[in-house]
Amino acid sequence: MRLPHNQDLENADAAIVGAPFDTGATFRSGARFGPEGIRSASHLLRRYNPSLDVLIFDYLSVIDYGDVPVVPGYIESSYERIAESLEPIHRAGVVPIVLGGDHSIALPELRAAAAVHGPLALVQFDSHPDTWDAYFGEKHTHGTPFRRAVEEGLLDPSRSIQVGMRGSIYDAGDWNDAREMGFDLVPTDEVRELGIPAVIERIRERIGDAKAYVSFDVDFVDPAFAPGTGTPEIGGYTSREAQEFARGLVGLDIVGFDVVEVYPAYDPAGITALLAANIAHDFLSLIALRRKNGG
Repeated sequence: MRLPHNQDLENADAAIVGAPFDTGATFRSGARFGPEGIRSASHLLRRYNPSLDVLIFDYLSVIDYGDVPVVPGYIESSYERIAESLEPIHRAGVVPIVLGGDHSIALPELRAAAAVHGPLALVQFDSHPDTWDAYFGEKHTHGTPFRRAVEEGLLDPSRSIQVGMRGSIYDAGDWNDAREMGFDLVPTDEVRELGIPAVIERIRERIGDAKAYVSFDVDFVDPAFAPGTGTPEIGGYTSREAQEFARGLVGLDIVGFDVVEVYPAYDPAGITALLAANIAHDFLSLIALRRKNGG
């Protein structure tokens, strides 16, 4: 949105932060270029959100914090740097919106957030629960971050919800493991049966007054609307439906957001980056609206 690039946390309410890392990917690579692609698409965005009736910059001072200093090819070193970069943002009372990067970056994001806010509720929009114990024998991939986050005490699964799971899996345990860990997992088939408004209400009841982290994987959206992603799954949501879910989080106490898994190399006409930029715009609008309403 042509925001100023600086790291003046004392005078900021929200910060856009790039995490150009894709070493956790297991199928396609290229999400390291996601932050650049999303920023480029965001030039189109404007300050007023008519659906939420809020002028973002009337209530928020927003900065583009730049990119965190990842180490391509070295996942644990990158985790350390991502967490070290994000924790001061949380301590300053600034809400980060992180642009990924593959979904493995969610673990250091949550390490930074939980170090300040304690164990968090999670709202995850995704076609995969990302709770495998390991993939290709590795404990850290974009398919494992939320299991690791639970093991490290960063999340409260009893207040957390995962929405949108679909596609082929290895066996029923791929989803049941998440439920056994305490997550409320809502597959796409169930979403279609219940309807989006009912699922939004389920999210809101699950989170309640807890401090929450929102993680949006663009493969939540059908590849017809978001082809530029690492592990696409057909049968998903339209871009409009994705906005409905994002806007349904109004009023929740959200301390951080991410939008991940944008792969510009697989993104004809930049439509996935445009989707991600607009979801980030809705996230900024949620923060502004909460301020507007006294939160």
